[in-house]
Amino acid sequence: MAIPMAKFDFSVDWADLIPHIIEVVIIVAVVLLILFVIRRTIPKIMAARIPRIREESPDELSMRAKTLSSAVIQILSAVVWTVALVMILSELGVDIGPLLAIMAVAVLALGFAAQNIIRDFLHGFFILMEDWYRVGEVATIAGIGGVVDTITLRRTILRDLNGTMHVIPNSKVDLASNMTRDWARINLDISVAYKENLNHVFSVINQVCQELKDDPIWGEDLLTIPHVERVDSLGDNGIDIKILGDTKSGRQWALSGELRKRLKERFDEENIEIPWPHTKVYFANPPSGV
Repeated sequence: MAIPMAKFDFSVDWADLIPHIIEVVIIVAVVLLILFVIRRTIPKIMAARIPRIREESPDELSMRAKTLSSAVIQILSAVVWTVALVMILSELGVDIGPLLAIMAVAVLALGFAAQNIIRDFLHGFFILMEDWYRVGEVATIAGIGGVVDTITLRRTILRDLNGTMHVIPNSKVDLASNMTRDWARINLDISVAYKENLNHVFSVINQVCQELKDDPIWGEDLLTIPHVERVDSLGDNGIDIKILGDTKSGRQWALSGELRKRLKERFDEENIEIPWPHTKVYFANPPSGV
C-alpha cells in the first residue's frame, strides 16, 4: 500500500517579505553606525573628561582612558544589540512579550548570581576613573603591600617584596594607600644615649643631612634637606630623635638607608653613643663582705 507523500509549499510571498527584510537591514545598518560612532567618540570623550588627579604623561592618560573606554563601549554595545534584536524580532512578527519577560527574569537571576562580579567591575571602574594607583606604584591595598603589577576592571594584582603575587578582587578594595604618588618622605627615628648633648647631636645630624643633599648622586632625589624635626620620645634605653625630609617618588627607602649609614659612620667619629638595651640590678640587702 503506497503511503502518500506530504507536500510542502515552499513558495515565498516576496511582496510581503521584502519590506520586512528592508526594515531589518535598516535596523542593522543603524546599529553598526551607532557602534561606529560609539567606538570613535567614547575614547575621545573619556580622555577629555577623565579626572586628572595629578600631572601624568600622555601615555599614562591614554592607558587609563583606554581601559575605561573599553568597559563603556562593551556595555553600550550590549545595550544597542539587545534593543536591535528586540526590534528585529518584532519586525519579523515574533511575539516579543514572552521573550521580554524571559529576558527580565534571566537578567534578574544573573544579577543575583553574579552580584560580586558586578561589584568588582563597578568598583574597578571608579578605581581607574579616580586614579587610586597605577601599574608600577607601591601601595597597600586591602591590607596587602606591594608593587602594583596589573590593574583591570575585575581585579588588582600586587607583587610583594618576597615576590609573592596577591590577586585582590576590586570589590575588596575599600582602602588603598599609595606610597609613591607625586612625592615621598624620609621619616626616621634615631636613638642616642641619655648622656649625649642634644644640641651637639642635632648639629651633627643636620650636617650629615646637608652632606647627603650636596651629594651629586643622592642629592638629586631629595626635594628638601632632611632635618631634625624634634625629640620624638624619651625611651627606656635612649632619646628618640625624629628626622624628616621630602624625596622624589619611590626614593624614600633608598635615601633612608643611605642616611642611616652616614649617621652611623659620623656618630662613630664623634663618639656619639647609639644605645642598646641594658639592665641594672640593685640588691636591697647586699650580702655580707660585699
